[in-house]
Amino acid sequence: MTTARQEKTTLPPRPLIRTLWTIHRAIVRFSGGRIGLWRPRTGKRFGVMRLNTVGRLSGRPRMVILGYFEDGPNLVTLAMNGWADTEPAWWLNLRARPDVTVVLPTGSRAVHARASTGGERERLWATLGDYPGWGDDIDGLAARRSMNTTAVVFDPRTTT
Repeated sequence: MTTARQEKTTLPPRPLIRTLWTIHRAIVRFSGGRIGLWRPRTGKRFGVMRLNTVGRLSGRPRMVILGYFEDGPNLVTLAMNGWADTEPAWWLNLRARPDVTVVLPTGSRAVHARASTGGERERLWATLGDYPGWGDDIDGLAARRSMNTTAVVFDPRTTT
């Protein structure tokens, strides 16, 4: 008989993850994006992009590295905070100012961020199962949070 504790998906210690995020962000910043960003490969790996936002309270530029996958012309990521039970600051910033820029290995792209809803969210969530890493136990990881994890969609936008 398995207990709920045994069924819980294990994650690396949070201090280790935060250290790795900091190192990765520094590599991307100092290489100008030449190292540390890559495109997704369906069924093989997520892509990695740099998201440039503006702090909702400070008004200062912010940068974060995120995993993503492509859904037609859109980019999709999850608003998670290392599966902690709080919303990540970058998602709160996007909700305040959704028109932002992402940097991909192919260059910068102007996008509009929004939360997926209804059938779109269900479809995108199911797509996560196609990717090793997140897809292996996405529902077990999401169960760590008391709220639904938002699937964030970045729609392309034209700059004026």
